[in-house]
Amino acid sequence: MKNKEIRMLPLQELRVNEENTTDIIGHAAVFDSWSETLGGLFPFKEIVRKGAFKESIGKDDIRALFNHDPNYVLGRNKAGTLSLAEDDIGLRVVITPPNTTWAKDLVESIRRGDISQMSIGFIVLDDAWGTNDGVDTREIKKVQLFDVSPVTFPAYAETDVGVRAMEEYKSYKKELDAKAAIKLQKQKFKNL
Repeated sequence: MKNKEIRMLPLQELRVNEENTTDIIGHAAVFDSWSETLGGLFPFKEIVRKGAFKESIGKDDIRALFNHDPNYVLGRNKAGTLSLAEDDIGLRVVITPPNTTWAKDLVESIRRGDISQMSIGFIVLDDAWGTNDGVDTREIKKVQLFDVSPVTFPAYAETDVGVRAMEEYKSYKKELDAKAAIKLQKQKFKNL
């Protein structure tokens, strides 16, 4: 079974719509832009490709949460209070938060710039591992999206990416090691 992953990313944009003083607008993910180094002891970088969210945003029940906390629901696509779309930049979100005290406080924190980043919660359905300039890489091609969240502290080390991605990473590294061992054996055989 695949595990849910969470990515907390610096935003291209997160703002409050000044025409409608409650809408929260931003990009929860940016396409074709390398992430910071992820994975802790087994570092890698990843990139999200255009089209990765398309199927999910058309069929799945996705929430906007504050800090991925299901107690703080800001919007939901099935309720019409969360709009999701892929544009040329990435995954664009428009959230119409509830008329609650905590949501008003969050809107003010975004307006002030105290909260300026977002995160996504997802399961990877299609990806590819590789190496780029000596750095292990992961290309995300398709996901099942669960939530988009304005977040206070984006910290990759505290997300569950280290558990889910590490199994795929270990498999990828094992495959590379096996190929290197075969190449070494062939080289030794040629030298005889």
